[in-house]
Amino acid sequence: MISRSVDLATPADMSQIADIYNHWVAHSIANFSTRPTTTTERLEWFRQYSTTGPHRLLVARRGATVLGYAASSAYRPELEAFRETVEVSVSLHHTARHQGIGTGLYAALFDHLDTEPVHVALAGIALPNDASVALHRKFGFIEIGTFREYAVKNGQRISSLWMDRLIH
Repeated sequence: MISRSVDLATPADMSQIADIYNHWVAHSIANFSTRPTTTTERLEWFRQYSTTGPHRLLVARRGATVLGYAASSAYRPELEAFRETVEVSVSLHHTARHQGIGTGLYAALFDHLDTEPVHVALAGIALPNDASVALHRKFGFIEIGTFREYAVKNGQRISSLWMDRLIH
């Protein structure tokens, strides 16, 4: 069996990332998108990330297969006041859940963030999602509030729990 690794994402990963993303678009409320994405769209999205700095995109791989990804994205990038805030997220291939992959991705992501000028990480979790809430608590996130029924997907009203973690 080939062991898994966590590395910086590359443009070559975007097709598999699009597949992971599209599965959750079609089968979950955890992703607020209502239409599938393309590899080209994921390549455009990929441009916001860097190999250094606070905005990273990491992938977990087993051989050449992407098992999941984690990101630290700019929060409200148009507003300078939020330059020390990132929004984090993690998404796994539907067959890679409950194997510690999300934990491994977040551990690597927070190792990067610990050396960056980031004060706080935010996470929004569509409810219900006990596994995601537990993962974020494991990494020191605390609940800061719930946006109640503020989104609609496939006729379902969705609430999100917002959590934060102070980095520095």
